[in-house]
Amino acid sequence: MSTGIIEVPGMIALRIIRWTAWALVAVVLFGAGAIALGWLQVEKLGLRAQPTVTSSGVPAVGGPFSLINHRGERVTQDTFKGKPTAYFFGFTHCPEVCPTTLFEMSQHLKELGQDADRLNVVFVTVDPERDTPELLKTYLESFDPRIVALTGTPEEMAAAAKAFRIGYRKVPTEGGDYMMDHTSSVIVTDAKGDLVSLIDYHEDEATALAKLKKALAL
Repeated sequence: MSTGIIEVPGMIALRIIRWTAWALVAVVLFGAGAIALGWLQVEKLGLRAQPTVTSSGVPAVGGPFSLINHRGERVTQDTFKGKPTAYFFGFTHCPEVCPTTLFEMSQHLKELGQDADRLNVVFVTVDPERDTPELLKTYLESFDPRIVALTGTPEEMAAAAKAFRIGYRKVPTEGGDYMMDHTSSVIVTDAKGDLVSLIDYHEDEATALAKLKKALAL
């Protein structure tokens, strides 16, 4: 007498389906493991594909502008090309940062000696509503006479600030007056107008001078 289990065709078909499903799962798991192992090896070798980026490595700071200097003359970015230039954006009613920065730039020009004549130093107002050419001329009397100040219409000034990536905003004060928040770094460009370096507010004199000398040496 046989004790074996008689499999009907439906049971055989079900078993075949199960074997096939498990085989597919095994293939998927093997493939996923191989892919993961492959990526792990790529990462270990530092070969993971990176997006292609075309860049010179120098931020695009500076660009076309048209403003009026403290002598009432129209100037553009081309006016200052041919010499390295240190640009500083501020305003005459500034209580500390602006006069301090312009005083320090005056000291840097003195320290550079004869090389100072090969450097432009430009003060651009972020407050064109109050800073007329006449007021800027008076303001500059406290600093090195080689420093040039620029103003213009609010639209012209905004375009210049955007080109140099300068942030600024009007801050109301008591009595209906206002102050200006603004970027406090000095932007140093080479003779072609390309960015060389930034001089941070209150950066030590040796470091600031080294950055200016680097621009002069290019």
